[in-house]
Amino acid sequence: MAAGLKTVILLSFVLAVGFLMIILSCALWHNWLPLLVALIFVLAPLPNALFSHCGADDFSGHYDSAGPVDLGRFITSMIVVTGFALPIVLAHSEVIRPAACAMSILGGGLVYGTILAYSAAFKQEESDYD
Repeated sequence: MAAGLKTVILLSFVLAVGFLMIILSCALWHNWLPLLVALIFVLAPLPNALFSHCGADDFSGHYDSAGPVDLGRFITSMIVVTGFALPIVLAHSEVIRPAACAMSILGGGLVYGTILAYSAAFKQEESDYD
């Protein structure tokens, strides 16, 4: 139980640092458009989580393809690429400064990485007896 508590504390610290970097990228240069990156990276795992339960079950042997699972992964990857590309496009069009772009990308990467690490660390294995 102590390892789980340490993991939660570490992940919450990294998540707080990620959100702090995104908010600072907005507040230091008085432009709140990089805050959209936080919203994008928070919503990014949602399609993957929704479509992960749509695959074939153990009793349907004739459905080998996992089309809905692949669709969820594809939508998630599009959202993640959008989260990294949006600050770059905003910086290229000179709407935000390049330093705000870098802070926003780094903070968004920390937020998304924390969400992935949390879901990987606390993923429940399916039991044969449930």
